[in-house]
Amino acid sequence: MANYAFVTIWRLEAPLEEVWDAIYHSETWPEWWRGVESVIELEKGTNGGIGNKRRYTWKGVLPYRLTFVICTTTIEHGRLLEGTASGDVVGTGIWRFSQEGDVTVVRYEWRVRTTKRWMNLLAPMARPLFRWNHDKVMGWGAEGLAGNLGRLCGSESYPA
Repeated sequence: MANYAFVTIWRLEAPLEEVWDAIYHSETWPEWWRGVESVIELEKGTNGGIGNKRRYTWKGVLPYRLTFVICTTTIEHGRLLEGTASGDVVGTGIWRFSQEGDVTVVRYEWRVRTTKRWMNLLAPMARPLFRWNHDKVMGWGAEGLAGNLGRLCGSESYPA
Protein backbone atom coordinates (compact mmCIF):
# COMPACT_ATOMS: atom_id res chain seq x y z
CA MET A 1 0.00 0.00 0.00
CA ALA A 2 1.19 3.51 -0.81
CA ASN A 3 1.27 6.04 2.03
CA TYR A 4 0.30 9.70 1.63
CA ALA A 5 0.39 12.65 4.00
CA PHE A 6 -1.23 15.93 2.97
CA VAL A 7 -1.66 19.22 4.82
CA THR A 8 -4.03 21.89 3.51
CA ILE A 9 -4.63 25.27 5.10
CA TRP A 10 -7.66 27.43 4.35
CA ARG A 11 -7.92 31.03 5.54
CA LEU A 12 -11.45 32.42 5.47
CA GLU A 13 -12.64 35.90 6.33
CA ALA A 14 -15.55 34.40 8.23
CA PRO A 15 -16.52 33.72 11.85
CA LEU A 16 -15.10 30.48 13.19
CA GLU A 17 -18.57 29.18 14.10
CA GLU A 18 -19.81 29.50 10.49
CA VAL A 19 -16.75 27.69 9.16
CA TRP A 20 -17.02 24.98 11.83
CA ASP A 21 -20.70 24.38 11.01
CA ALA A 22 -19.99 24.05 7.27
CA ILE A 23 -17.21 21.49 7.83
CA TYR A 24 -18.96 19.63 10.65
CA HIS A 25 -22.13 19.14 8.58
CA SER A 26 -20.42 17.19 5.82
CA GLU A 27 -23.76 15.94 4.49
CA THR A 28 -24.01 19.38 2.81
CA TRP A 29 -20.59 19.20 1.12
CA PRO A 30 -21.94 17.99 -2.25
CA GLU A 31 -23.96 21.22 -2.43
CA TRP A 32 -20.88 23.45 -2.37
CA TRP A 33 -17.72 21.31 -2.73
CA ARG A 34 -16.96 20.34 -6.32
CA GLY A 35 -15.51 16.84 -6.28
CA VAL A 36 -17.69 15.53 -3.46
CA GLU A 37 -20.18 13.35 -5.30
CA SER A 38 -22.01 11.96 -2.29
CA VAL A 39 -22.06 11.77 1.49
CA ILE A 40 -24.28 9.06 2.97
CA GLU A 41 -24.79 8.65 6.69
CA LEU A 42 -24.42 5.00 7.73
CA GLU A 43 -24.56 5.37 11.54
CA LYS A 44 -25.54 8.35 13.70
CA GLY A 45 -23.07 7.79 16.54
CA THR A 46 -23.61 9.22 20.01
CA ASN A 47 -25.44 12.45 20.82
CA GLY A 48 -22.16 14.33 20.45
CA GLY A 49 -21.42 12.69 17.10
CA ILE A 50 -18.66 10.32 18.20
CA GLY A 51 -18.95 7.09 16.22
CA ASN A 52 -20.84 8.75 13.37
CA LYS A 53 -20.08 6.93 10.11
CA ARG A 54 -20.51 8.43 6.66
CA ARG A 55 -19.59 7.10 3.24
CA TYR A 56 -17.93 9.67 0.98
CA THR A 57 -17.44 9.39 -2.78
CA TRP A 58 -14.96 11.82 -4.35
CA LYS A 59 -14.03 12.59 -7.94
CA GLY A 60 -11.10 14.85 -8.75
CA VAL A 61 -9.58 15.92 -12.05
CA LEU A 62 -8.07 12.50 -12.77
CA PRO A 63 -10.40 9.78 -14.11
CA TYR A 64 -11.00 7.79 -10.93
CA ARG A 65 -13.20 7.92 -7.84
CA LEU A 66 -12.41 7.18 -4.22
CA THR A 67 -15.04 5.88 -1.81
CA PHE A 68 -14.38 5.50 1.89
CA VAL A 69 -16.13 5.58 5.25
CA ILE A 70 -15.14 8.09 7.90
CA CYS A 71 -15.86 7.22 11.53
CA THR A 72 -15.75 10.31 13.75
CA THR A 73 -13.40 9.69 16.68
CA THR A 74 -12.86 13.14 18.23
CA ILE A 75 -14.98 16.29 18.40
CA GLU A 76 -13.86 19.42 20.22
CA HIS A 77 -16.46 21.97 19.15
CA GLY A 78 -14.87 24.84 17.22
CA ARG A 79 -11.36 23.40 17.60
CA LEU A 80 -10.93 19.87 16.30
CA LEU A 81 -12.72 17.23 14.27
CA GLU A 82 -11.03 13.88 13.69
CA GLY A 83 -11.97 10.62 12.03
CA THR A 84 -10.61 7.35 10.74
CA ALA A 85 -11.02 6.29 7.12
CA SER A 86 -11.61 2.81 5.71
CA GLY A 87 -12.29 1.71 2.16
CA ASP A 88 -10.32 2.88 -0.89
CA VAL A 89 -8.06 4.71 1.59
CA VAL A 90 -7.23 3.83 5.19
CA GLY A 91 -5.96 6.32 7.74
CA THR A 92 -6.91 9.51 9.55
CA GLY A 93 -8.22 12.95 8.75
CA ILE A 94 -7.97 15.85 11.20
CA TRP A 95 -9.61 19.27 10.86
CA ARG A 96 -8.11 21.94 13.17
CA PHE A 97 -9.76 25.35 13.56
CA SER A 98 -8.30 28.58 14.92
CA GLN A 99 -8.94 32.30 14.73
CA GLU A 100 -6.43 34.99 13.67
CA GLY A 101 -8.25 38.29 14.06
CA ASP A 102 -11.16 38.25 11.58
CA VAL A 103 -9.75 35.22 9.75
CA THR A 104 -10.63 31.62 10.53
CA VAL A 105 -7.77 29.25 9.81
CA VAL A 106 -8.63 25.65 8.94
CA ARG A 107 -5.81 23.12 8.83
CA TYR A 108 -6.62 19.73 7.35
CA GLU A 109 -4.24 16.80 7.80
CA TRP A 110 -4.93 13.70 5.72
CA ARG A 111 -2.67 10.71 6.41
CA VAL A 112 -3.79 7.70 4.45
CA ARG A 113 -2.66 4.71 2.49
CA THR A 114 -4.38 3.53 -0.64
CA THR A 115 -5.96 0.09 -0.91
CA LYS A 116 -6.74 0.06 -4.63
CA ARG A 117 -4.31 -2.31 -6.31
CA TRP A 118 -3.90 -0.21 -9.44
CA MET A 119 -3.09 2.92 -7.38
CA ASN A 120 -0.48 1.05 -5.38
CA LEU A 121 1.12 -0.32 -8.56
CA LEU A 122 1.25 3.14 -10.14
CA ALA A 123 2.27 5.00 -6.97
CA PRO A 124 6.01 5.13 -7.68
CA MET A 125 5.36 7.04 -10.93
CA ALA A 126 1.95 8.61 -10.31
CA ARG A 127 2.46 9.93 -6.77
CA PRO A 128 2.97 13.55 -8.00
CA LEU A 129 -0.26 13.29 -10.03
CA PHE A 130 -2.19 11.89 -7.07
CA ARG A 131 -0.88 14.77 -4.90
CA TRP A 132 -1.82 17.32 -7.59
CA ASN A 133 -5.31 15.79 -7.84
CA HIS A 134 -5.74 15.96 -4.05
CA ASP A 135 -4.60 19.59 -4.01
CA LYS A 136 -7.08 20.48 -6.77
CA VAL A 137 -9.97 18.91 -4.85
CA MET A 138 -8.96 20.76 -1.68
CA GLY A 139 -8.73 24.00 -3.66
CA TRP A 140 -12.27 23.39 -4.90
CA GLY A 141 -13.32 22.95 -1.27
CA ALA A 142 -11.82 26.31 -0.30
CA GLU A 143 -13.53 28.03 -3.23
CA GLY A 144 -16.84 26.31 -2.56
CA LEU A 145 -16.81 27.04 1.15
CA ALA A 146 -15.96 30.70 0.53
CA GLY A 147 -18.79 30.94 -2.00
CA ASN A 148 -21.19 29.13 0.32
CA LEU A 149 -20.38 31.54 3.15
CA GLY A 150 -20.14 34.58 0.86
CA ARG A 151 -16.57 35.22 2.08
CA LEU A 152 -13.01 35.44 0.79
CA CYS A 153 -10.70 32.46 1.14
CA GLY A 154 -7.11 31.45 0.54
CA SER A 155 -5.85 27.88 0.25
CA GLU A 156 -2.38 26.37 0.63
CA SER A 157 -1.27 22.74 0.43
CA TYR A 158 1.95 21.23 1.73
CA PRO A 159 3.53 17.82 1.87
CA ALA A 160 3.20 16.65 5.46
